[in-house]
Order: sequence, then structure tokens, then C-alpha cells
Amino acid sequence: MATESNPIKYKSPLEAFRSGHREKLAYVTCVSAKWKTSEKPDFVATIDLDPESPTYSKIIHKLEAIHVGDEFHHTGWNACSSCRDCSVRRSNLIVPGINSDRIYILDVATNPRAPTLHKVIETQELHETGKASAPHTVHCLPNGDILLSCLGDEKGEAKGTFILLEQGTFQVKGTWQEESESIEYNYDYWYQPRHNIMVSTEWAGPKTFRRGFFLEDVENGLYGRSINFWDWNQKKRIQRIDLGNDGMIPLEVRFHHNPDSDIGYVGCALSSTIFQFHKQGDSWTAHIVARTLPKKVENWILPEMPGLITDILISMDDHFLYISNWLHGDIRQYDISDSNNVKQVGQIFLGGSICKGEKVIVTEDKELENQPERPSIRGVPVRGGPQMLQLSLDGKRLYVTNSLFSAWDAQFYPENIEKGSMMLLVHVDTECGGLTLDPNFLVDFGQEGNILAHEMRFPTGDCTSDIWE
Repeated sequence: MATESNPIKYKSPLEAFRSGHREKLAYVTCVSAKWKTSEKPDFVATIDLDPESPTYSKIIHKLEAIHVGDEFHHTGWNACSSCRDCSVRRSNLIVPGINSDRIYILDVATNPRAPTLHKVIETQELHETGKASAPHTVHCLPNGDILLSCLGDEKGEAKGTFILLEQGTFQVKGTWQEESESIEYNYDYWYQPRHNIMVSTEWAGPKTFRRGFFLEDVENGLYGRSINFWDWNQKKRIQRIDLGNDGMIPLEVRFHHNPDSDIGYVGCALSSTIFQFHKQGDSWTAHIVARTLPKKVENWILPEMPGLITDILISMDDHFLYISNWLHGDIRQYDISDSNNVKQVGQIFLGGSICKGEKVIVTEDKELENQPERPSIRGVPVRGGPQMLQLSLDGKRLYVTNSLFSAWDAQFYPENIEKGSMMLLVHVDTECGGLTLDPNFLVDFGQEGNILAHEMRFPTGDCTSDIWE
């Protein structure tokens, strides 16, 4: 039986789906949006997710960083179900600072409800040993090492690279690939060992995305639009697929959880498309399976507003795919059980920029007849738009936060900066499809100050961390 301090390693995705331990805690990265004036550091919040607990849906602990300006973003575990060494337990949460190039190692095993700081990998070590900056996605590897994607070189210029941390000591060992095999851009990645493949995506160089989003940067080719396929054993890129204008800024990428499958999906933010990719002979191919259409608008920065797909995830049984449209404000649920017939089966609006009776007026909409209403939870209007997603192992509870990145929040959702962001809960119909907002679950990070909540992790496993060999 799994416990919060000693979770089991599920033998397969279906075992996790059918008999996985229900989430009781979540660790959420929290960014101090006004750290330059407040001098308040980022922190990792522990959220009580046990509905039987008197502190349900509340922050029960905050572990603050020892520096300011880190910008905690994505996180990952020191060990997951891919780890061959059964003595290595999921005991440490790896928390990179995407702006500071610093990496925090948290001890979550000693007291899961109140993690402590185990170690800090300082900026200089990442720059000198890894020749990298802007650490992002974290996965453990079958041999026990920990792999982090990095988006830039030590000067903050665009460079796609990966660094290795040694299990136990958490020292930077160097780069996963040879230095000469670094590529143009980087962001997220996922690997599928049975097919000897890893796929990575592209955002932009740190100097580009850190200053905010500007369309001229896209026009000048400073953002990616390709997905990259790597030989998993040789650690070399073997194929690059340019997705073109339909695939601008490909961000989150997921393979099916089934390790035998060669099918995966990537969400392209600016183009608001979902591409499916799979093996075709000795190479890989990709095509669009879903698209969020732009809306013609008034009183916005552009005459057309994209959905801006900023997160995707796949349920542990590979039945459903979820996406968040951060600007339009909706989450969409797709049935992907038949990869040749991907179809939308659920949708819910959780704020966004096109709500009825507000500043932005939609003048032409090919998807909706009316602008959506802004929902409220316990009398509090939902701020921002849905961004990061995390799903329970059984696929029935979808947790949502609504901050993307502080510089981008300041441009598109300044209310998030002033009032803080939120964490919400959506209940999922796993039989026919459908999404329903929980009217009682709300974590309002504004009560902690100018706080932006981003990624969520469950100590007993979640749908975006474990990979099976």
C-alpha cells in the first residue's frame, strides 16, 4: 500500500490508473511577481487535497527560496516508474529557477506535508559545468540520473541542451548530449525507451522570452516551430520536423503512457494547434488533429486573438487529451482512444480574455455564438485564464492553475500580478466526456500577496511525470 512518504512505483500506466493511490497533497510552484520591490522570494506551496481533511483546498506549508527572482516554473522527481534501481524512492522534488539558472532540491520524504530544502545548485555550477541556462523540464532516467532540458547557453542566448544531475549527490555531471550536438531551441521533452526515441520542443532563447512576448520576435525567427527527435541511446538528434506556420511555438509534448506506443502529441501555442506524431518506417511524421480557431476582437492588442495553447496532458489510460487555451479561457477534452479519429468531447470556460460584458468584444467567432460568462467560486471571480493542468491518476479530477510566466502575465493578465493567481478543480466525466467546475475548491494565492501559481505535482505520482520502460 502506498503512503505519501513512501509511494510505490506502479508497474504500468494501467496499474496506476486502476489502483493508484488518490492524491492527498500537491506541491505547487509559486512565483513572487513583485520580487524586485517586495524582495519576497518564490516558494513551493503544499496544498491539502484530502476532501476529508479540515484544511482541504488550503495551503498548509510554504517552503521559501533562499534567493529572490528565481521564477520557479516546472519541476520533477528524482525517481519515477522508469527507475530500474528499486532502492531509489521518490523522495526529492527538483525545482529549477528558469530566470536565475539555479536549481533547488527539496526533501519531500521526511515530512511530505512540510518539505525542506536539501540542496541548492547555484547558477555558476550550471553555467560552468553544464554550459547552460534556463533549466525547464525534469525527468528521471532509467539509470537513476536526472535529466533537465535547458533553453539557453550561459549567456542567455538560444541553445537547446540537456544537463544531467547525479542521483543522490545532485551534482551537475555535464550535458546529456555531446556539446557539439546542442540544437537551436529547446523547451519540453518526453522519451519512449522501447522506441529508442526522445522528442523535444522549442520555445525561445532566455533573452527573448524573459522580456515578454512581442510579435516582432516571432516575425524575426526568435521563436521555435519545430519538434526534434533524438536517438535515445546515441543521444543525437536524428530528425527535425518543421511544423511551419501551423506549428508556431510548440510547447508541451507527451507520448502515450503505454510504453509500446509510438504516438505522441504536441501543443503549439501561437498557432493554437495540436499535432499528433508517430513513427513511419524509419522516420517520424506529424499532422494536425485539432485546432482552436482565432477570434476577431476589438479592444485588444491585435485584431485577432489566438487561443494560445499553453499546456496539454494525456490521461493515464491514454483515453483523453486535455488542452488549455490561456487567452480564450477554455479547457478542451479530446477522446484520443482512436488515434485516427481524435474528437472533442468536453469543454469548460474558466475565465480568459473574452468574457461577456468585459473589455474585449468579440466581433467574429467561428466556434461560439455568445461570449462566455466569467465563473465565480465562493463569490470570488476567477482571474486570468486556465494554464497548467494536472490530472489525478484515475483521470477523474483535473487541477488547474492560471499563471504562465510572470513577464507574460504582466502583459496579458495584469490582474494576476496585482491580485495573485488561483488553483481550481474540474471534475471529469470519464465515460462520455465532459468537464464540471467544482464550486467549493479554490486556492486563492492572492491571499499570500502578488503570487503566481504554476506547476502542480502529486507525491504519489501524476500524469505528467512517470515514464515507463
